[in-house]
Amino acid sequence: MNAKKSAILFAWLLLAPAVLYISIIVIYPLIDTVHLSFTNASLRKTYAYVGWLNYEKIFNETFAGVILRTFIWTFFSVLTKMVIGTCGALLLNSAVPGRALFRILTMPPWIVPMAIGIFMWGWMYNGQFGMISGLLQNWGLVDGPVAFLAYGETAFWATIITDVWIGVPMVTLYMLAAIQSVPQDLYEAAWTDGAGRFYRFRRITLPLIVPALITMSMISLISTFNSFDIIWILTQGGPSGSTTTMIIDTYKTAIGSYKYGEGAARAVLICIFLSIFSYAYFRVTSRISMESAR
Repeated sequence: MNAKKSAILFAWLLLAPAVLYISIIVIYPLIDTVHLSFTNASLRKTYAYVGWLNYEKIFNETFAGVILRTFIWTFFSVLTKMVIGTCGALLLNSAVPGRALFRILTMPPWIVPMAIGIFMWGWMYNGQFGMISGLLQNWGLVDGPVAFLAYGETAFWATIITDVWIGVPMVTLYMLAAIQSVPQDLYEAAWTDGAGRFYRFRRITLPLIVPALITMSMISLISTFNSFDIIWILTQGGPSGSTTTMIIDTYKTAIGSYKYGEGAARAVLICIFLSIFSYAYFRVTSRISMESAR
């Protein structure tokens, strides 16, 4: 065996544990899920092949509303996180007194266990003894208690606010690292030429952090699209399905109603959407890399 073949064999031996792990944890469950999506699997020991019936069931008016709600929920949540996180990163990068303290204060939403943070928000949204309702009454903005999670529209936006609170610290720290990687001599040269703060941000900072913005947006999009804990703990998809997203609907179908075949079909659809998002992300990042290399 020559040196080249030995090197290839050694490389495959190093990759074998990772390939085995991915095959067991990712590939096999994915193949099994696709297989179940074409059956009427449930609590019964036996199940039959039903073809595309499960997919035909999910493409109805009700599930179309769930898909639209999921995209709206994801869009506003990711957009708000990116705007607040980027603005926060710019402020934390500025030479202001107490900057180190402010950086530390951005961490609690990320450090606190998610379930505890969500329960805290559920308490604040409570109409009888919640802090938000109490403040609104004290300020004279409402006449009586407001149960935010009891009404569809307010519950929908309440879950978005909670998701933003949890996700902003990660965006802030990521964008802060991207901003700090911008060469300082570019700012010094622009400052020498009399460029203002906004001009330096628009012409120097923003173009150089676009790859980081795209990467963070995609990471946030995937995690938000798959977000389960926040909605389930706060509303369990209610009231009247107003906060039921695709992942919540999949859980209710597969686990709540024991319709594993239909739930698997919904899971496959989620996987397809996320694959499309990932493909678009890699295309955009590849184009940016090619343009920056010119």
